[in-house]
Amino acid sequence: MTLTKIATTHNSRVEATDDNWGNIVTEITLADDIPTEAFENIETFSHLEIIFYFDKANDAQMVYAGRPRGNPGYPVMGIFCQRKKDRPNKLGLCTVDLLEHNGRTIIVKGLDAIDGTPVLDIKPVFKEFQPKGTIRQPEWVADLMKNYW
Repeated sequence: MTLTKIATTHNSRVEATDDNWGNIVTEITLADDIPTEAFENIETFSHLEIIFYFDKANDAQMVYAGRPRGNPGYPVMGIFCQRKKDRPNKLGLCTVDLLEHNGRTIIVKGLDAIDGTPVLDIKPVFKEFQPKGTIRQPEWVADLMKNYW
């Protein structure tokens, strides 16, 4: 399997810290080999899903189960029950607000990727792909996320 970067992020975050991502505005610029037409009419959508690569993640820190953020008050959870950057394939996924489109660049808000992160794909958010029922999650998630955005 071969994946190639289709764009790169540009923002003020140079370190992958866990909180305060809500006001981060990110410019995403297409890679040189991707034609400008790839963004044709993207501004007709309010939200996008950004799939990106945690290229700075440390393979040595990847564990298949552990307490989220090492917090002893949280239960041990498998890696596929967490959204941490240290994961088997280093893939990130985030739904963002599309603020602006200018040629080969889009401006988004709410992307938890640091400056220079390779973007692997961009998809528009369709209401029809969103969950149909009630979303269920453990109580610890709300505590963990209280300062994330």
